[in-house]
Amino acid sequence: MNTQVKFAIIAIIVVIPLSSYSVWASDASLQFSNTSDSTKIQTISSFYPLYEFAQQVGQDKVDVKLLVPEGVEPHDWEPTIQDVHQIQKSDIVIINGLGFENWVESLDEMNYQGVVVDTSDGIILNEILDDDDDHESEHAHKSGDPHIWLSPVLAKNQVQNIADEFSKSDPQNKKFYQKNAQSYMIELDKLDSKIRNDLSMCSQDFIAFHDAFSYFAHEYNLHQHTILSSNDPHSEPTAKTLENVINTARELKINIIFTEDTVDPRVSNVIANEMNGKVLVLSPLEISADGNYISRMTENLDNLKEALC
Repeated sequence: MNTQVKFAIIAIIVVIPLSSYSVWASDASLQFSNTSDSTKIQTISSFYPLYEFAQQVGQDKVDVKLLVPEGVEPHDWEPTIQDVHQIQKSDIVIINGLGFENWVESLDEMNYQGVVVDTSDGIILNEILDDDDDHESEHAHKSGDPHIWLSPVLAKNQVQNIADEFSKSDPQNKKFYQKNAQSYMIELDKLDSKIRNDLSMCSQDFIAFHDAFSYFAHEYNLHQHTILSSNDPHSEPTAKTLENVINTARELKINIIFTEDTVDPRVSNVIANEMNGKVLVLSPLEISADGNYISRMTENLDNLKEALC
């Protein structure tokens, strides 16, 4: 690795701590409405994809609120007193599960009397190595990848789990919820088929920012490499980590490096510049933005096609 790259890596580590870079909503209280319809199932979804899934299934018979505010990255987010109050008033709390929501364990302390829907029920956890340096380090340890929503196939499982709980809570409208779930899962099937077809004849290796796409990669026969071997996109890479990623990119002739929509792209730029390449966004969809789940997954697909096809 040449001197210029070494200096660039040092600048990244010293000057740009990733933990300080995030996207915040202008008003964190915007996710909660001051009014609610008592005739509807009062539901709180932990973060954006589940919020959309619940809306698709429940439609006008469910009052769905987003717990983590718009624009806030949900990793390590903790509820405020206002959030706790809203949780206690809800009938259902929908979570991703697999350890994604650190605050769930405190629901008993909140004396929550409603139902917690773990949308990961029935999904096998992918284990990953969580280590800043290398897989041989004595500090390396296994942890689970919670990013199941990034696989449309597993997202169908989450949608079905939501529909089943709505059906239990409101059995008179069971057919309504199940029909809505089936209709939305048809759209997820179309997305799955498009991804499968569009990437079937392409290269397999890509460099994501953090370890978020293991389920996606497994489903579509891809090989995910990461800048951060971690579930946390705001952890900080070491110089050795970045050097290893640059070497991997060279070996695999990868010239498009991915960043995310809530992190500083200059880390990815250092690697891309070394490859005379460029940086594109591969979003983990953890925060709400323009579009919806299917349109944003399609944007991810378009960027993957540019990198791999």
